[in-house]
Amino acid sequence: MPMQAGDIERLILEALPGASVEIEDLAGDGDHYRATVVSPAFAGLTRVKQHQLVYNALGGRMGGELHALALVTRAP
Repeated sequence: MPMQAGDIERLILEALPGASVEIEDLAGDGDHYRATVVSPAFAGLTRVKQHQLVYNALGGRMGGELHALALVTRAP
């Protein structure tokens, strides 16, 4: 069963309090999303480390409940 956009947002916000999160359903199928995440926690981190923080927030759901997630991350 696909993940809902609200669930993705909630998981990211729980892991990165104070972040700004925007979720876009790219295909309209509830299976392909883009997340734009702006968080103070990203300050000084490489893009790879920023993405790892977001993927960790999803707790292993990538490839299962969540098929595809394009990420745009940055510090404020």
